[in-house]
Amino acid sequence: MNCVFKLTQKICRFFFIFMLIYYIHFTNTFRRRVYMACKKETVPFSGTPEQEAALKKVIAELKDTQGALMPIMQQAQDIYGYLPIEVQTMISDETGIPLEKIYGVSTFYSQFALQPKGKYQISVCLGTACYVKGSGAIFSKLEELLGITNGECTPDGRFSLDSCRCVGACGLAPVMMINDEVYGRLTPDDIPGILAKYQ
Repeated sequence: MNCVFKLTQKICRFFFIFMLIYYIHFTNTFRRRVYMACKKETVPFSGTPEQEAALKKVIAELKDTQGALMPIMQQAQDIYGYLPIEVQTMISDETGIPLEKIYGVSTFYSQFALQPKGKYQISVCLGTACYVKGSGAIFSKLEELLGITNGECTPDGRFSLDSCRCVGACGLAPVMMINDEVYGRLTPDDIPGILAKYQ
C-alpha cells in the first residue's frame, strides 16, 4: 500500500512539473507568435511619452474595476489611434492581464484596429452589387499600386486600405471612398488618376 502511495506521489509530481514546463513554453511561444503577427505593421510605432502617460493614467483609474479590459482598450485606441503590440504589451504589463487575452479581444472585436489608419482612408465596397460589377479588380489594383493589402497603411502614413460591405451607393457600383469622397462606376484604369489627386 505504501509503495502504491509513493508511486502515485511520483506520478503526480512528474505530471505537475510536466504541465508547468508545458505552460511556460506555451505562454512564451504564444507571446512570440502574437508579437510577430502584430509586428507586420507597415508604419513603425511612434508613441510619445505623453501618450504613454495618458494610457497609464487610464489604466490606473480603471484596472480595479470589474470588466475593465474593454474600456481600457477603447481609451488606448482613442489615445494612439490603433492598438499595436507595443500598446497591448503596456496594457498587459500594467494590468497583469495576459497578452494573449488582450490580443484575443483586439482581434475578436471589429472596433479595434491593429494597424494605423492613413491620412487618406480608402474603403472599397465588396458587397454583392459592387462585387459583381468588378470591385474585386478595383481592390487588387489598389493593392498593386499602394503595396499594401486589406487593413494596412502605407509606410509614409498617407493611405490606408480597407474593404467594406456596403456604402449605400449601389446604383454607382463599383464604389470606393477616400475619406468622405465617393467614387463610383469605377474601372481599374481610373485608380491611378484618383490616387494622384491625393499625392
